[in-house]
Amino acid sequence: MDLSIRPVRTAEFADLGEITAQAYIGDGLLDFGADDPYLEQLRAVERRATEAEVLVAVDADGRLLGGVTYVAPGSPWSDIATRDEAEFRMLAVSPGARGRGAGEALVRACIERARAAGGLRGIVLSTQSAMLGAHRIYRRLGFVRTPERDWFPLPGLELLTFRLEL
Repeated sequence: MDLSIRPVRTAEFADLGEITAQAYIGDGLLDFGADDPYLEQLRAVERRATEAEVLVAVDADGRLLGGVTYVAPGSPWSDIATRDEAEFRMLAVSPGARGRGAGEALVRACIERARAAGGLRGIVLSTQSAMLGAHRIYRRLGFVRTPERDWFPLPGLELLTFRLEL
């Protein structure tokens, strides 16, 4: 698939927010479905773009395929990163674009940003156990599980962690 990765544009905030929300809903990743309070954060692309870096994958015709939030050290969007690690969050690809390389391209772009930042030792992420397709991407790109860093943002919701040494 011919695609490119670039920063999200203001006009795309709502569309990317909806792609992200629908990916989580459609994959059954939210305990309360369409009423889950986490949807507010998933749709908060404008806020994320102000406080972190939101990247999108677009096809050759400019159609939005998905996005990810790259989190540099010190960002309020950081969940598990230490001061010498980057993090990425909210990787989502629209159902029609899955299996065509958009997710992997977005993860690669985050890795490239972390390497270009200089002085960082790794890049980390949190994921749910059901996100098996994403786990395959992470492992293929060299991420390893870090179970000692797994955590519970809410009672009963365990997030698994992965890390890539830079």
